[in-house]
Amino acid sequence: MSVLKQLEQYTIQNPQEILLVTLEIKGESDQIMIFKGFSSSLVKSTNFDPDVPIFPEESTILSVDRLESPYNLYSPKYLDRGLSWEQMQAILAERSQ
Repeated sequence: MSVLKQLEQYTIQNPQEILLVTLEIKGESDQIMIFKGFSSSLVKSTNFDPDVPIFPEESTILSVDRLESPYNLYSPKYLDRGLSWEQMQAILAERSQ
């Protein structure tokens, strides 16, 4: 399963959370918000076709923030901030058991 699908699946199973993923794609930074299985770029335009991955497999995840839903732009409630991909993988593994 792709990294994006893992993260989207996580938000389906944990609808009380939003993931904010900071990543690098071919030297350019991007932020992806994932909520209830849907992903959207906060920096670039997002393709309308859900079958087109929002970030390719060769992307480098710089950090993952876990936020409480519903998201409030002016007062976000962070559950975890600045998680490495390895830390997020541990959370994914723990929650899938």
